[in-house]
Parts: sequence; structure tokens; C-alpha cells
Amino acid sequence: MTNRRSRIAGRHFLQIPGPAPVPDRILRAMDAAVIDHRGPEFQELSLKIQRGLKSVFKTDGPVVVFPASGTGAWEAALVNTLSPGDTVLMYETGHFATLWRNMAERLGIVPEFIGSDWRTGAEAHLIEARLRADPQHLIKAVCVVHNETSTGATSRIDEIRAAIDAAAHPALLLVDVISSLASVDYRHDEWGVDVTVAGSQKGLMLPPGLSFNALSAKAIEASKRSQLTKAYWAWDEMLAANTRGFFPYTPATNLLYGLDAAIELLLEEGLDHVFARHARHGEATRRAVRAWGLEILCRDPKYYSPVLTGIVMPAGHSADKLRKIALETFDISLGTGLGKVTDRVFRIGHLGDINDLTMIGALAGVQMSLELAGVPRSGDGVAAAMDYLARSAEEMRRAGALQSQAAA
Repeated sequence: MTNRRSRIAGRHFLQIPGPAPVPDRILRAMDAAVIDHRGPEFQELSLKIQRGLKSVFKTDGPVVVFPASGTGAWEAALVNTLSPGDTVLMYETGHFATLWRNMAERLGIVPEFIGSDWRTGAEAHLIEARLRADPQHLIKAVCVVHNETSTGATSRIDEIRAAIDAAAHPALLLVDVISSLASVDYRHDEWGVDVTVAGSQKGLMLPPGLSFNALSAKAIEASKRSQLTKAYWAWDEMLAANTRGFFPYTPATNLLYGLDAAIELLLEEGLDHVFARHARHGEATRRAVRAWGLEILCRDPKYYSPVLTGIVMPAGHSADKLRKIALETFDISLGTGLGKVTDRVFRIGHLGDINDLTMIGALAGVQMSLELAGVPRSGDGVAAAMDYLARSAEEMRRAGALQSQAAA
């Protein structure tokens, strides 16, 4: 006899920091017949998506779409702009910054890693100091993870751009926004980013399978000089085909249907509203953590992430045991600790298509799991989060009413 888990009623709470739950409207959009990817109907869809992506990335330049995970977009950013033996300056914000560093090494690039304890974002002044110490301009690119998914720290890309400019250094700026795009304010053009790397499965609310490179004119010029081997990841053929609304190879058609719907959802809500919603849910989660008497992994409030919160377990308590109890008892998935914080940290994702009630339900699941796991807590985190969300919602409602009166 097969030992099967009985059905659990209700929705599963997927509170990892991505993949995020996929809204029904996006699922319905993907549930459509595949069309001719060389025909006029696909061409119209593709050109519409390209226009929408420019709004999401806040750029007037091209956004290349690859059928791949975010890891593929990492590689595309590197191989299209750099040559074997080039030095790049990278910042150890956490596990994913480390993985990007490892990829650079395997490609024959020489990464110089600014180390950290994984508890802050990238410090712009340290990047500026290193670039000032490079008068020969041997460093060809600065690579930064905007929102470090393993820790819950969001770096200030505007400050990093200012640091590069203050050092008068010509290095390219490559930024990973895989877990921050469409969740945190991000401005590719305004912040002078040369390559923005993104994925579909987080703020864009899609399943995994699409990745993106938003490109500056400087990055495109660098790609003409790059000597790293590339074929599938080459921008030139993609850019030429995209101009006409097509791809140089078979695209992920049904994911593109979903991407079209996702962009519509984001623009209907308004990106500023999306960012404000994520910021509120991040603050509500941190208030819950403080009320529980637990420690937030990100030490500096300047870098608090609106996408996820990493929580340090008290000494002697296992984060993985807590996550197991949460899943088996309350059908809620929490993010695991990665790399050097394995089993010491769990992560609560608060990104994608979620509202206040979703957030309260998730925090209630965590609080009950803490109780069952025997993790000591000092107070009622759910009540703290509810109080904040209720008060801030009322403030937003009143502000909206005042704006409506002013408009009238």
C-alpha cells in the first residue's frame, strides 16, 4: 500500500522569497494554444511585451528575453561584456552574490570580491575606494546584487552609481534584480546601469523559465569588443530579431502570454503602488519579528528588504526543524537558510501578488510554528503586524480620499 499524504484543504502558503505564487489571471493567460512564432499574431505580442518591459525596467533601451532561469541571464551579462582575464569588482552580499562570483571564475573572468558578514547591503564607499585605487582602469565591471535573496538586504544602486562616478571610473555597472524587479523601486536608465539581470519567477509573478537583460548603449558597445565565447547567450542576434518582433530561436510562447498578463497587472496597479505594498508588508513582518523577540538577519535598517525578511534562530534551535513543522502542520513553505547561514536562518517572503490578509495569515502560521517548535518568543508578532497594517491602511485610505477631493 502506498503511503500518501491526505489532502490539505485551502491554499498553500508559498512564503519563500520566490518562486512566488502565480495569480489566476496569469495562469489563465498561459492556458492558450501555441501560435506560430514567426507569424503576425506573435509579432504583435512580442512588440507589446517589449514596450511593457521598458516601463517595468524604467529604460528606453532594449530588454532581451531569454528562455532560461536568472542564472542564464547572469551568464549572458558577463559573456557579452567581458573578455578572458578581465577583472570585475563584486560584493559579497550573500549566497547569490557568491554564486555569481563562482560563475565569473568558471568563465575565465577574474573576480575581486569585497567581503562582508552577509548582514548589510553593498557599501558604496568601499566600492568607490577600490575604484580610486585602480588608476589604470583594470577593473572592467562592477557587479552587484540589488536584493540579496539569501539575507534580506537591498543595496542602494543609486549610491553605487554615484560612487563609480565619483571615482571617475569607466567600469560597467551590472546589477542583479532577480528578486527585486517589480517589487522594489528600480531605475535602469536613471541610475546608469549598463546591464540589469532579472528573472520571471519573483516580482513578475510568473513560473520560472524566463530571464532578462536590460541593456545600455555602453553595454551594447562593450559586447562588440567582448572576446568570451557565446552563442545561445549572444545579444546581437537577439537584438536584431527583437527589433522585428521575433526571436532567433523558438521562444517560450506560453510564458510570454503570461508575461504580457503580468505586465498588465503591474501597470494596472501602478508600479509606485506595487512598491508601497511591498514596503508595508516588509515593515509588518519586521514588526512581527521584533515582537517575537527574534533577530533580523539584516543588521542595518537602511538595507531592509521589501521582498523578504531573514530571521536568525536563537542558539540551540534549528531553522530547518521549524520549517518542517510549518509545512507539515500549517501547509506553509518558508525559505531555507543558504550557504553559511544554513539551519541558522529562515526567510519569510513577502513578494508578488499578496495582500494584507495573506500577510497576516502567513505570519500567524509562523507564530504557531514557533510555538510548536519550542522556540522562545517574547510577544505577539501577529498582533503587532495587524496593528501596523490596519493603521497604515487607514492612513492610505485617508490620503486617497484627500487626493480625490483635491482632484474634484
